[in-house]
Amino acid sequence: MPRSAPFVPVALLLVSVLTACDGGVHGTPGGPGLRDSYFPKMGNGGYDVTHYALRLAYDPDANRLSGTATLTARATQDLTAFDLDLDGLDVKKVTVGGKAARWNRAGQELTVRPPDDLDEGRVFRVTVAYSGTPRTITDPDGSEEGWLRTEDGAVALGEPTGSMAWFPGNHHPSDKSSYDLKITVPEGFQAVSNGELTASRTSGGRTTTTWHTAEPMASYLATLAIGDYDIQRSTLPGGLPVYTAVDPAEAAAGRKALAQLPAIMAWSEATFGPYPFSSTGAIVDRQGDAGYALETQNRPYFPGAPDTVTLVHELAHQWYGDSVTPRTWRDMWLNEGFATYAEWLWAEDHGGDSAQKTFDDLYAHGEDDYADLWSFPPGKPSSAAHLSDSPVYQRGAMVLHKIRQRLGDTAFRALLRDWPTTHRHGTVDTEDFTTYVEDLAPDEDFGPVWEEWLYGDGKPEQP
Repeated sequence: MPRSAPFVPVALLLVSVLTACDGGVHGTPGGPGLRDSYFPKMGNGGYDVTHYALRLAYDPDANRLSGTATLTARATQDLTAFDLDLDGLDVKKVTVGGKAARWNRAGQELTVRPPDDLDEGRVFRVTVAYSGTPRTITDPDGSEEGWLRTEDGAVALGEPTGSMAWFPGNHHPSDKSSYDLKITVPEGFQAVSNGELTASRTSGGRTTTTWHTAEPMASYLATLAIGDYDIQRSTLPGGLPVYTAVDPAEAAAGRKALAQLPAIMAWSEATFGPYPFSSTGAIVDRQGDAGYALETQNRPYFPGAPDTVTLVHELAHQWYGDSVTPRTWRDMWLNEGFATYAEWLWAEDHGGDSAQKTFDDLYAHGEDDYADLWSFPPGKPSSAAHLSDSPVYQRGAMVLHKIRQRLGDTAFRALLRDWPTTHRHGTVDTEDFTTYVEDLAPDEDFGPVWEEWLYGDGKPEQP
């Protein structure tokens, strides 16, 4: 800065750059969060992302990730600035519409000031170049997500906030997008992601693979697994492609478990309606590489060979959660309640306990076997730390069973197919669902189900 220039504090310069409107320019900055009940800083206001183009390179030995993320988005208001979620990593350059943009970092917020203000309705592209050591994020419940090192590579898992550890974006389930991901790794490593493998090339000691996800996907469902995998491709009887990746350490058990996939998929389509995506499959990593399975879109992730119940659960999520996605994290019971009830239905349809017996056993013994089953209602989790507790899963499934009792089996089985078909590739909240159910049987009183089972505190009284 020339000595004759007046001194202006850096903080004031950033405020001016990022939030001020020049004379004659009208606009406002987008919000740095969507005020989600449990993760208020996640997501961003003022725009909707329609596509992510990610160009990544990863060095497993150094645990170093470099990337360029190009987001195509539409402004939903006049914008003078907007935010992206990005936790860690070093930003090198940001452009909007191909022109250099000013930017600032504050915690997980990457605030971008485009060179030209964006009018409401305008489609724009923002490109962020970044690199560094990607972070592992610890959830409020103590589980780990984001970028996780494995014995032979890494895996990226995103629920609920982990995706911001490896690419910038609008990381909230209400904003779903298509994806193209190109990843370069050292030769000898494989990289598996969502959607369809469209290209693979090895040259100069590096392997580059390209993945395309055409159907809308919430960013928490995006994954990238890097390591040594036994890859197998097949098709189901109806022609749906199957792509599975199994760590050699889990080869025998993993392949035995995945041999059930065709039968589970056939049952799922008969029960839940047409499969909503262009392929299916699974990623089976080494036991212990992550502490949980996750319904990553197209191919769920498993930390070791899954048992039948877990495979049924995660595949059911492809309808409930992946295609029909919660609009906020308060609506997570719509994911987990349906996937848990799928377990009950599988048992019922395959010689195991009936759903009614499962319900009765939970109600009778829940206070002993599931100590926290009645600690909060599924429609109002007590905090972000408890989003994965049994009230969301088991009591969420109990809500569905109470609906089944009132609708009858025929109408309930129709609901299982029609709900994900009606809202295919969309986002929903709990009110959408309760209204949908009430419209199915306008003469039936569902008030006690909502008041006592979905939103009521404590253990409901049984009639």
